[in-house]
Amino acid sequence: MKLTPAVENILANYESDNKLVLNNLARMLMHGKTGGTGRMVILPVDQGFEHGPARSFAVNPAAYDPHFHFQLGIDSGCNAYAAPLGALEAGARTFARQIPLILKVNHSNSLASAEEKKNPDQAVIGTVDDAVRLGCSAVGFTIYPGSDACYAQMEEFAALSREAKNAGLATVLWVYPRGGNLSKDGETALDVISYGAHMGCLMGAHIIKVKLPTDYLENAEAKKVYEGKNIARSTLTERVADVVKSCFNGRRLVVFSGGAAKDTAAILEEAKAIRDGGGNGSIMGRNAFQRPRAEALTLLSDIMDIYNKA
Repeated sequence: MKLTPAVENILANYESDNKLVLNNLARMLMHGKTGGTGRMVILPVDQGFEHGPARSFAVNPAAYDPHFHFQLGIDSGCNAYAAPLGALEAGARTFARQIPLILKVNHSNSLASAEEKKNPDQAVIGTVDDAVRLGCSAVGFTIYPGSDACYAQMEEFAALSREAKNAGLATVLWVYPRGGNLSKDGETALDVISYGAHMGCLMGAHIIKVKLPTDYLENAEAKKVYEGKNIARSTLTERVADVVKSCFNGRRLVVFSGGAAKDTAAILEEAKAIRDGGGNGSIMGRNAFQRPRAEALTLLSDIMDIYNKA
């Protein structure tokens, strides 16, 4: 495929990767409505695992069918579709090669004990071999910095990442600070989100996924630095820029979660802040697939239009 200068510049930052990995990164970056811009909109649908089918899909019953999500990702022009093993297997033949796929290999559930929620963990239910068999471009994995289980998660990702890169697959790391001594506000604090994103880069992930940060600062020592160095954080654009800087000064792709359901105006304003702060895009699930198909297509199109104006 012929690459745009924007995509060539991004790929040049991945200096150790083999041609197959770079081809898969390029495949995602060049696909869809934002293809070639260096921006990405990824459709992730793992909420059935995390929250259960009724909480995830009853608001839009068509979404119980995995084919709905494949088709939504394709028709909207998303760069990639991310989902658990069974969901990808359910549409593997019908939608083969129509959209780059990301196999999300580890998952939690909302039925866990109180102790588990204090120190959250996930079970690994997919493999690199599964991703190759399904024709995926990447594997996805979640870690919970702050949880006592995080060290084991990091080791699991390290092993997965080595295997994926050897097989020519890119890696996408969901970095969700949670558990341990973190407060609820601390899970989305700017210093914590930027710290988590930086850890993801240090672990060798190609694409980092984080939540949008607030202006709250959780760690006392980090707060001294942010305030002492007058690091701007009053606007979402400024906070996105801080996360991007923490991702090797923009040398690694970072995309931001859509989070809980919100109104359209708020979603579009967030996309503008991500764009203007130098983020690489959005990875949006519930805010898309919980809407009727026509409404979801319009929303995703409007978001992509915002990124295409960068």
